[in-house]
Amino acid sequence: MKHLQPPQRKQFEDEVVQYLDGLYCYALHLTRNDEDACDLVQETYARAFRAYEQYQLGTNARAWLFAILRNTFLNRLRKARRNPVRTHFEEQEELSSAMEPVEPPLGTDPETETIRDEMRRDIRKALSRIPESFRSAVVLCDVEGFSYKEISSILGVPIGTVRSRIHRGRAMLQKMLEKWHDDMAEDSP
Repeated sequence: MKHLQPPQRKQFEDEVVQYLDGLYCYALHLTRNDEDACDLVQETYARAFRAYEQYQLGTNARAWLFAILRNTFLNRLRKARRNPVRTHFEEQEELSSAMEPVEPPLGTDPETETIRDEMRRDIRKALSRIPESFRSAVVLCDVEGFSYKEISSILGVPIGTVRSRIHRGRAMLQKMLEKWHDDMAEDSP
């Protein structure tokens, strides 16, 4: 295995550090917990830096990192299933309120921002209720902007499966959001 020399190590660091925010957002979608998402991203970078000699400069570092993150998450999930941990409802409520934007962007009226915030909450809630395999495919595509080929590589499934999961995940989201919208319309005076 060819070792990266110090200038190449610096180039590697520059290449992978730029994806920190995207990895955190994806980790948050997977874990649904801020602390766990931070830990997951930290472990992802630790694994990436331990394996940097295996990485070929100029290849798709973003997809490589997302694959490491997802595999790390799945390994943790398997381990957690063997040793389940209970969470409290209050902690989940606290997380939900902490995820809300603190200040609306300048130039928008409060009513529009309130509607957008409600839509974001509904979308997050719906995303959290669909199975992880569909949620991952939808988030990687619609939030992170990965191509189907990149998602296939990250998830380790064929492109046809990626297309199917994205289509079915979006359909599930649409159905849930339509139902919530209909329920809200019925509750309105």
